[in-house]
Amino acid sequence: MKKFRKVLDGLTTSSPGGTIGSPACGSTAGTPTAAPTPKEIDVQETLVSENFQLCKTVRHGFPYQPTALAFDPVQKILAIGSRSGGVRILGRPGVDCFCQHESGSAVLQLQFLINEGALVTACADDTLHLWNLRQRRPAILHSLKFNRERITFCHLPFQSKWLYVGTERGNTHIVNIESFILSGYVIMWNKAIELSTKTHPGPVVHLSDSPKDEGKLLIGFESGTIVQWDLRGKKADFRIYYDEAIHSVSWHHEGKQFMCSHSDGSLTMWNLRNTSKPFQVTFPHGKIQKDGRKESCKPILKVEYKTSRNSEPFVIFSGGLSYDKAGRRPTLTIMHGKAITVLEMDHPIVEFMALCETPYNNEVQEPYAVVVLLEKDLIVVDLTQSNFPVFENPYPMDIHESPVTCTAYFADCPPDIIPILYSIGAKHKKTGYSQKEWPISGGTWTLGSHTYPEIIITGHADGSIKFWDASAITLQMLYKLKTSKVFEKPKPGEGRAAELAEEDPFAVQMVSWCPQSRVFCVVGISAHIILYRFSKYDANTQIVSLDVRLQFESEDVITPSENENNPCYSEPGSHSPQPHHQHAASPGSGTSDSIKDSIPCLKVKDRVVRVPPGYQAELVIQLLWVDGEPPQQITSLDINSAYGLLAFGNCNGLAVVDYLQKTILLCMSTLDLYGAADPYQRLTRSPRRNRQSTSEFCMRGLSNFYSDSKKRIRTSYQSLTELSDNQQSIDMERSKSPTSDHVNGHCTSPTSQPFSAGKPRVPMGHEGPRLTRRGPGRPPFRKAQSAACMEISLPVSHTEGYASRRAMLQQFHGVTMYSHDEHHTTTPYCWSERESRENSFSRSRSSSVSSIDRDTKEAITTLQFGESYARKNDTLPTPCLWVGTSLGVVLVIPMSIATDQEERMEEPVTIGPSGAVLMLKGSVLHFGFLDCMGALIQSPYEVWRDLNAPEDPDRPRRRKLVHFSPFSSQDACGEGHLAVLCSERQAKVFLMPSQLCLFVHNITESSFVLRADVVPVYNSVCLACFCANGHIMTLSLPSLRPLMDVNYMPLTDMRIARTFCFANGGQALYLSSPTEIQRITYSQEMCDNLQEMLGELFTPIETPEAQNRGFLKGFFGGNSHNFDREELFGEAAAGKASRSLAQHIPGQAGMEGMKVAASGAVGELARARIALDERGQRLGELEDRTAVMMTSAETFSKHAHELMLKCKDKKWYQF
Repeated sequence: MKKFRKVLDGLTTSSPGGTIGSPACGSTAGTPTAAPTPKEIDVQETLVSENFQLCKTVRHGFPYQPTALAFDPVQKILAIGSRSGGVRILGRPGVDCFCQHESGSAVLQLQFLINEGALVTACADDTLHLWNLRQRRPAILHSLKFNRERITFCHLPFQSKWLYVGTERGNTHIVNIESFILSGYVIMWNKAIELSTKTHPGPVVHLSDSPKDEGKLLIGFESGTIVQWDLRGKKADFRIYYDEAIHSVSWHHEGKQFMCSHSDGSLTMWNLRNTSKPFQVTFPHGKIQKDGRKESCKPILKVEYKTSRNSEPFVIFSGGLSYDKAGRRPTLTIMHGKAITVLEMDHPIVEFMALCETPYNNEVQEPYAVVVLLEKDLIVVDLTQSNFPVFENPYPMDIHESPVTCTAYFADCPPDIIPILYSIGAKHKKTGYSQKEWPISGGTWTLGSHTYPEIIITGHADGSIKFWDASAITLQMLYKLKTSKVFEKPKPGEGRAAELAEEDPFAVQMVSWCPQSRVFCVVGISAHIILYRFSKYDANTQIVSLDVRLQFESEDVITPSENENNPCYSEPGSHSPQPHHQHAASPGSGTSDSIKDSIPCLKVKDRVVRVPPGYQAELVIQLLWVDGEPPQQITSLDINSAYGLLAFGNCNGLAVVDYLQKTILLCMSTLDLYGAADPYQRLTRSPRRNRQSTSEFCMRGLSNFYSDSKKRIRTSYQSLTELSDNQQSIDMERSKSPTSDHVNGHCTSPTSQPFSAGKPRVPMGHEGPRLTRRGPGRPPFRKAQSAACMEISLPVSHTEGYASRRAMLQQFHGVTMYSHDEHHTTTPYCWSERESRENSFSRSRSSSVSSIDRDTKEAITTLQFGESYARKNDTLPTPCLWVGTSLGVVLVIPMSIATDQEERMEEPVTIGPSGAVLMLKGSVLHFGFLDCMGALIQSPYEVWRDLNAPEDPDRPRRRKLVHFSPFSSQDACGEGHLAVLCSERQAKVFLMPSQLCLFVHNITESSFVLRADVVPVYNSVCLACFCANGHIMTLSLPSLRPLMDVNYMPLTDMRIARTFCFANGGQALYLSSPTEIQRITYSQEMCDNLQEMLGELFTPIETPEAQNRGFLKGFFGGNSHNFDREELFGEAAAGKASRSLAQHIPGQAGMEGMKVAASGAVGELARARIALDERGQRLGELEDRTAVMMTSAETFSKHAHELMLKCKDKKWYQF
């Protein structure tokens, strides 16, 4: 417990470098020094570094690039291996575990030690690993690295401790599972084949023991050679040489015949009585052509031959289709007697496996389901029904149904939101699934005590939105919303939408959701915003559309038209909702060219539509094309249900919309937002003639943004192009035009366009008041500054890493960039190029960029509504909009909003002139507000009310607003609140309304922050940051004292940067692969309770007894049960294997946790407690095993004594 005191008055600052005089601390990034004052802020901070530890919690979704599949028929758990070395183990819903090989090598094959709680993995780096599944977090017990041979196939017989390993050279090695040591017994390829054979048989592709005799091992080579090896006699019983390559082999359970699948699409049946030729050859999908020849077919990659008591055997295989049928989807074929069923799959088949009732291979198999692992899906087919329906998958395997483009994470949601979303979403579920229970039902999982409602929202490339219930570390889809239904279907290659984003015009860029009011906002890639309201009733509605021209570019001359004095918004008097289409004017919209180009990217449905219960679209806002140039993508968004306002911005400027009155309140370039409060010493432009009367202009809320002496017009394009690109002094740099951009030696500059907010606008036609613009169109934004790292008071040089920085920023913020070298052509971000763009991210990002005078645009990077103080002399908080830009500038814009419901719907919202202007280093990322006691101040909101519910005359529906006062502790520190501002380089805490910088912390110098959030944790708050170099850190509030700094992971692609987000309670998530969501926690308490929340993979189950084979079967069926592998493969009989052949690597059998620096004493005690629990569990198991052995020994002694008494008096001839 520490007290942090900071004086409020007499603060002075010093600017780095000292070359420019520093204004107050609120305007520059300096380190404040304090002078004595009687007023103090007294915040008791309770967070310490021991409260934080970073660890992964759970991974959701489909394993990316799967490679292998295994199933334990007794424990009923499934394992999936992937190309990146990951292993997912699945049981009943809630039992979901992810393991990762440190090498990252692809998993080639998986083998369960059936009912033993262990798993063997064979990886592409020729290493075998033994995983212990008897703990909630599996760990590697042993590893065996092959040095001279490549592993191709593994086989582990049921209840055996000897693993057969086939290699690329054709040899078969044997590994002891208990010690993970190689046996000296080796089946060499040249011993397996005949000496007369002149060619190598190829790699081993199959190994299996005979169901009839465990002492016989069937070895399949790729070339078509099959050998049955007598393990006792160390010789081959028979050899089969077939012309076609073999892909798989499957036994009949009696062990008298087996089936092979081949590369020519054929299936061959072999009988052990006559191995000279197959007794049956079939081409399941090969038809006889007119000339009498068979169609050429694709290889059958795998076949399984399973018998059933009450019906014909099942023959299940993948592939085998004829080459002539091009374009057919991958298939799984089920042959049951004479019936052949072909199941078409949406994705290529990686692996499949029949699930059988018995684990014994010498019993009737009785298959009841088939697990099919596809490249992008997992399905289970019910074999007990004739139409072979699929089971409904309880796992969230369809996160990637359409590529995920954005994520949002909400912890501790209102408890009623999840049931209502589920009830709405359940009405649209698919039907036709099998009625039986999901067959993968192993493990145990219970709802932990540390759970609270959590929701994850994913936005997708096809415009769909999915709401997921993420409570208790599980994931279940609640509700799906399709934003594309708001628009007319674009015709292929038609209109601007095709030019902007041909493949995914509805792709979701960002979402904003208020769980309390259930207002939901979606930003799309086509520069559109959709506002949704939630209702439990269906309705007939017509969607209101607003068109906004947020394109502020200067041309050679701006000629004021005679109607220039008219504002772009409606005149007073019209208070009703506006007609369907509205748009704000901008220069040039009166010309014929701009009329043709003043269109949005998408067309909203202009008819009354029937909308089902759930989220219903109420308003669509679209940015317009201007002079053949597409609108820039939206980079920031905030919505506030209490105010009824929506704000958004991009690299051109800011717009504020009143979604209750359906009017545009503000539409302005970023440069014009400053007015006289511009923090940069930019070139003053000539005054502009304004015919509008002063009194009329003041009525519209933005009158004080500009004075007549600060009216700006465009500087001549010719004069700008004459500026040199050489490095100059600071004074010269500051005196240049702020609109010049020296990238590639060309210049563009934005137009300064004044707008005013006022009454709802009267819709104007194309002949209405407009500002005329002349000159050719300019590329909208050639240099992204939305995440810039810069020191404002220092000169900056060009860097070699700038190109990679541009690529990174383009992907991260969705800002399209243009260059004159690209002939002014647009390069929109298409989701089809997602993978290549993600891999283009470079870590060598420069910490400096071109000076601000070279920026053609200043992007709006973050927005936040809230009760605050816009000016130093304010005594009461008012509704404000906090605006953060890419140059590190923070603007506070006050608003006047009517509180009465009737007045709110009639009176216009007035937006005042810009108030406070604060400064940070780098692009502004996040705002947070605390009261003077350090408690988080939430944004005000409106309590949800169903607008479509039937009217109740006794209880009229009225807006119920919830406000959080920023001066709840005014007795202690007086009026005011704390504002936490975080940029990509720096965090500052200001006291409002005095605008004094109390604390400042430089977060990083070598990298930059990608995500930041003020999050509640441990009944307190902290600032959580995720940096591009992979560090995750937390800072105390308000003192900004570092609490945790962990090098979590290197940022290798933009997917992580786009999808990383923090949530309350010390949690976060990101998209770890295109198909998987990884959740992490940085809370020590969560890490301690994680063991309790995870499911158990292993549950003690009695191994089913083998069927009694009967006397005759046992007598004539071979001596399979008399085979002693230990006697053959043990060191005493087989000797030791060559040390150079394989290297044994002992594993860490303890807890597999993240190796992080921040591990406090609490975490150590928790780990010690868990270790003691596991040790006690092992001791208990040892005691039980000892008791069983003692009982067995006593029984054996008793039987031996009885036998001795029985035979003691018998003569030799009586035996």
